[in-house]
Order: sequence, then C-alpha cells, then structure tokens
Amino acid sequence: MPKVAVYNVAGQKTGEMELNENVFGIQFNEAVVHQALVMQLASRRQGTAATKTRAQVRGGGKKPWKQKGTGRARAGSIRSPLWVGGGTVFGPQPRSYSFRMPRKVRRLAIKSALSAKVAEGELLVVDGIGFDQPKTKQVIDLLKNFNAADNKALIITAEENENVEKSSRNIEGVKAITSMGLNVFDLLHHDKILITKDAVTRIEEVLA
Repeated sequence: MPKVAVYNVAGQKTGEMELNENVFGIQFNEAVVHQALVMQLASRRQGTAATKTRAQVRGGGKKPWKQKGTGRARAGSIRSPLWVGGGTVFGPQPRSYSFRMPRKVRRLAIKSALSAKVAEGELLVVDGIGFDQPKTKQVIDLLKNFNAADNKALIITAEENENVEKSSRNIEGVKAITSMGLNVFDLLHHDKILITKDAVTRIEEVLA
C-alpha cells in the first residue's frame, strides 16, 4: 500500500497514512482518463450555434420571375442557398455535445488520476482545513507553507466548507471542492492537491 506523510496546516509533518492501493496505487490508464476528460469538456459546451435554413429565412415566398421566357436561370425563391441572403445548407443547429461513460469506467479514470498524483508526489494529505471566516490571506498562507503559492492548487475537503471555498475563490489557479465533486479535469489541471484525511477516507469508501 502506498504511504504518504500527513501534515498540519503549518506544513509540519505529523504522521503517516496508508492509502488504499485499489484507489491510489493503480496503473495509470491513459485511454480511460482521456475519454473521461473529453466527456467532461464536451458536457460544458453550450451547443447553441445555429444557422437558418431556406425555410427559416424571412421572405422568399414569391417566385422572383416566371419559369420560362426571361432568358434567366430558373428560380423559385430569393432565399435559396444559392443566393446572397439565402439560407444555409447543413449549417449547425442547437444540440447537446454531452455523452455518458459507464460508472465503473468513470471511477477508473478518477482512480488513475489520483494514483498519478500520488506517484508524482503532488498529493499532500492535511489533518484538516477549516477557517473561522472567509479570508483569502489564510489560503495564501496555507499554500506558502506547502511551497505551492506559485502552483495551481486544488483543495479537497470531505464536506462542503463555505469559508474555505470563499477564501479560495479570489486566487487565480486555486480551487476548493468536496470529495463528492472530485473529477478528472480538476485533478489533471492543478499541480498540487491538498486533501484532508477525512476526504481521503470518504473517497476510499466510494471508489475502493
């Protein structure tokens, strides 16, 4: 089982913790992680791009000239796609880009990302993270204690903590989430992961 050091908020080592090998010690599966990342980014797309077909463009109800005898090409509508100001052929229409992956595959992707962070020494376990009031400076000091002030940092708590979330909100590259909101994009996007012991236990209960 992989072992990691446990720190307090001052960055001092207070002990060690054994991590579940089935969650934090598996082999990195690049294909699954890539698919999960694409799924997450695809679900963020608005899919609101739209063009008008010849039936939707205003006007064009009257035949511009008679069918024969004028010497010009046949035309039935001034809103034909061949005309300037006409409709668009096969243009984009509002749609959803989202797709689903099996639950076991999604969980495998998260476990792969967590295992990679542990192997690279970028996952730091903290006894507990909590503030009496929202204050950005508290998060800045916390990151400085772990030499992560210049890195993109992800703070993971077991339960929703409004003070931690609000304190992290104004710092570029820093994000606070709960263990239930764990996702592949945030794990890969941030350089340092600060996670509480309770959050580790909660993640192992769900993913093991």
